[in-house]
Amino acid sequence: MPEAPLIVEKLSFRYRDRQGLAIDHISFAANPGEILLIAGASGCGKTTLIRCINGLIPRSYKGELSGRVLVFGEDTSTWKLSQISQKIGTVLQDPERQILGTRVLNEVAFGLENLGMPRQEIFKRVDETLSYLSISHLRDRETFNLSGGEKQMVALAGVLAMRPSILLLDEPLASLDPASARDTLDTVRALADGGMTVLLIEHRVEDVLRIRPERVMFMTDGQVRYLGNLPGLSKVVNYREVKLPAEDIIERAKADPPPAEIKILPGAASVKSGNEALVRFENVGFGYEPETEVLHGINLEVKRGDVIAVLGPNGAGKTTFVKHAIGLLKPKSGRVFVNGVDTKESSVAQIASTLGYVFQSPSHMLFAPTVREELAFGPSNLKHPKDQIEQEVKAALRIVNLSDKEKDPPLALSFGQQKRVSIAAVLAMRSRILVMDEPTAGQDYQNYMNFMDSILQLPGFEAILFITHDVDLAVIYANRVLLIADGRLMADGKPQDVLRDFDRLKACHLVPSSLLALNLKRLPQTGRFLRAEALAHI
Repeated sequence: MPEAPLIVEKLSFRYRDRQGLAIDHISFAANPGEILLIAGASGCGKTTLIRCINGLIPRSYKGELSGRVLVFGEDTSTWKLSQISQKIGTVLQDPERQILGTRVLNEVAFGLENLGMPRQEIFKRVDETLSYLSISHLRDRETFNLSGGEKQMVALAGVLAMRPSILLLDEPLASLDPASARDTLDTVRALADGGMTVLLIEHRVEDVLRIRPERVMFMTDGQVRYLGNLPGLSKVVNYREVKLPAEDIIERAKADPPPAEIKILPGAASVKSGNEALVRFENVGFGYEPETEVLHGINLEVKRGDVIAVLGPNGAGKTTFVKHAIGLLKPKSGRVFVNGVDTKESSVAQIASTLGYVFQSPSHMLFAPTVREELAFGPSNLKHPKDQIEQEVKAALRIVNLSDKEKDPPLALSFGQQKRVSIAAVLAMRSRILVMDEPTAGQDYQNYMNFMDSILQLPGFEAILFITHDVDLAVIYANRVLLIADGRLMADGKPQDVLRDFDRLKACHLVPSSLLALNLKRLPQTGRFLRAEALAHI
């Protein structure tokens, strides 16, 4: 029997600036044509394992490493990174860290140019790869102006153009709309069926189950707790740790007490000054380039008590829309008002006391040497009293479950933990309106449910608006859903009204989830949408 393309033997690693092992004595083999799904809580060691396999540890990340990685029977410890990259392709969790080229063509060609390939062969491979991923229309676009999901696809194209034998995917669905995620997973399945070895880290386990991964590895605290076939996974994991299909959660949650009701936005209820708009868009149009308009005639109001989910395809203009609310962008036509003041007459700093914004990529926000200093920066700039800042920092860390990371460097944490730090930094500022771009990207199920529950119960917020590709997040938490496609507001209403139109969802690249289907089926009985754990007790 031929040797497995990838063998990991007794692999352990501890980062130089952290206590304790990030991964601890991990051993396994991955076979040709196999998809190995790697799941586990944020910070459990999944990304560290990938870094050891692709050689970034110990070449870029320093610390204590033991064990070895064999690729086609050869120990890679003496290989150069360029040699490893010809065999092992990696798509990082945060595409912002992977993309170097200013244009898509240059980005996808970058690795091939480094290998010294003939120019004609480079163009051929680039065009074949873009066509294979159905993103040929992005070929001549500037990478800076791409959406997060489009950047994710371009990063994948750059790796596939190198034609590796082993593909490592770290949260490839994190920034993708459901339809693009489905297409990407179909591509991954096709690559594996063609003989490629694929290691896939993903929190959206329910989505991955559809492409039938051959095996699944479940990690906890740097160790492998389970390695085997799919049916065995649900027997060993807590349904709160991994997002399983809604039917599975309901079946298992029946034996547990029903979840407590949470009081949504108590800060909004305590304000008695009517239901005037906190934010108002009046016929807003915008384009990054003169000849191209990204937003077309947006009209809406954000009012007290609104918990708004913004859904739509990659590149639809969702992030551009919310950046107008916080004054980072000013409309080319129409007007945006925050607290009755035109944003063209307000600075970003002035708006920040009302609206707090969590970027899609934490690397756009984080800069301080420690997590504590990161969280204290905003409140200090807003001139909060010193003792109050201390309380705000502690409370924010508690909400995002990072109290033990107060002295850690933010950029040394996992992507999921960095995302939570960026959310905590805004929570500590105590803005009246919280705006979050993909708050659950890189988060395990338990963490994102816990911090969403905590955020919605904070007394300071009067409204929350979040961009998400997770339909279930809208089902569970939103009282209002906006559908944006092609820069236009396609729908605005209650979740049960907007999300029941499956044809419109399909047109907006959204895929109905098992939880949405169950809620629609039980709506006559419940009268509202509920999380799976609550449906188990109806």
